[in-house]
Amino acid sequence: MANVSIACIALWKDKVLVAHRNPVGQMGSRWEFPGGKVEEGEDEREGLVREFKEEFGVKVRCGQLIAQDEFEHNGQKRQLHAYRIFVPHKGLIFKYRLTEHTEYKWVTFDEIHKLEFVDSDLKIYDKVRAYAEGK
Repeated sequence: MANVSIACIALWKDKVLVAHRNPVGQMGSRWEFPGGKVEEGEDEREGLVREFKEEFGVKVRCGQLIAQDEFEHNGQKRQLHAYRIFVPHKGLIFKYRLTEHTEYKWVTFDEIHKLEFVDSDLKIYDKVRAYAEGK
């Protein structure tokens, strides 16, 4: 799916999983909801499972679409679709294997504003928070 990015929203109690990007590229060293781009020939759910496996070494189960918005990257409009995901162990039993990030953590939604978060994910923040809080 051309021009579609996906965000993986993992929730645990009152927290959401966020990851700190490696210090390379335009959005390097910023925090984000994990995810990436949907590749040609795969649907969004397949892309979501692939991206999480590549970035964290864990197979996740994909839930429903919970938020979407549009953003611009290098002068090109992109769609951002956020899906609820279910991780098998919250990364607490053993550490996730990170390939695209320097660290991850579970934070409350209020803590996100204290982090240097990527702009595209901030566009879906209110919708994701409303979903997580059952609003």
